[in-house]
Amino acid sequence: MIVLVQREGVFQAHRTDGVLLLVALVWGSSYLAAKSATDALPVVLVLFARYALSALACLVFLAAGPAVRRAARPAVRPTCRSASPSRDGGGSRRPTATEVRCGAVLGVTQAAVLVLETYGVAHTSAANAGLIISLTIVLTPVLDRRPGPGGRRGPPPAFFAAAGVCVLAVALLMSGTGIQAPRVGDLLMVAAAVVRAAHVALVGWLTARHALRPAQLTAGQTVVGSVLFLVPAAGALPTLAHAGAATWGQLLYLALFCSVFAFLAQTWAVQRTSASRASLLLGTEPVWAAAVGVGLGGERLTPLAALGAALMVTGTYWGQSVERAHRTVAGDPATHRHPHAPNQEIPCPTTTTTSTTTTSTTPSTPPTGG
Repeated sequence: MIVLVQREGVFQAHRTDGVLLLVALVWGSSYLAAKSATDALPVVLVLFARYALSALACLVFLAAGPAVRRAARPAVRPTCRSASPSRDGGGSRRPTATEVRCGAVLGVTQAAVLVLETYGVAHTSAANAGLIISLTIVLTPVLDRRPGPGGRRGPPPAFFAAAGVCVLAVALLMSGTGIQAPRVGDLLMVAAAVVRAAHVALVGWLTARHALRPAQLTAGQTVVGSVLFLVPAAGALPTLAHAGAATWGQLLYLALFCSVFAFLAQTWAVQRTSASRASLLLGTEPVWAAAVGVGLGGERLTPLAALGAALMVTGTYWGQSVERAHRTVAGDPATHRHPHAPNQEIPCPTTTTTSTTTTSTTPSTPPTGG
């Protein structure tokens, strides 16, 4: 009997790991899908279609019934009275006033991230986009200046050394075959990483103060994004009717797999594993982005860009481990929960994600899905 229980535990652990790796793979592949879609359609039309399809899927999910919604139920109950579920909507599927307000604010910031990401990936390689956006991982703790346990106010010096490695990696990724002016797409991806880090820090700040349910908050963000992009995309809407099957497949993949599926799968998986293990598995996203861009997209990494890719992965993992260790020493209870856990950082389906996307109040691995 003990052996059977142990085998069942191992199977469950492997299944959870597989789901998290699948989420990282899906997010990593989103950059090539977005690049291919923007080759066929205007960027604003791609953004509107992705948001609208995601919003429709989220609203269907919310209306699907209790059995489905239980998959997104928070694993950790809010402990403070102000965050009590009974005072903030409880078991109702309808979003609360607080969730509507927070969803509107985060919908605007998330839309800003996706504008920069989508225009950026349209003017650079999918591999570069997926690697450069990983700067979010080291930028988020720098932008989040809220005091932590024991008066902790910022990352240690080693963290900034890791961030320096990432900056060098970005320079090499931009260099192509040698020293040259950076491509506009690379600069847009750097800007997207900065704005995404600010977005993730804002999510942490809001979710630390309110009980926000992931599904309701995510639906709010997708609806806001759909409204924001409707007017800019209105003139190009007839183009959708003439889009080919491949383009529609890319739009559906971005909306349903890179957004809604990744969000739900992540929510299910992170409740069944440790913070460190989940962070490690989700942190493989830039590796998958480069692999998909080179393997399926026919992109080529020059020797300098390949060195930059290796340094980016090294720097982000180093920074992630330093920041996590710093939290442990500071006695931050969030280190024992996964960075994307519900009622902490909420990944947005139009990311991220988050990813996006997003985690304890300061995520060590924010969602970076494009």
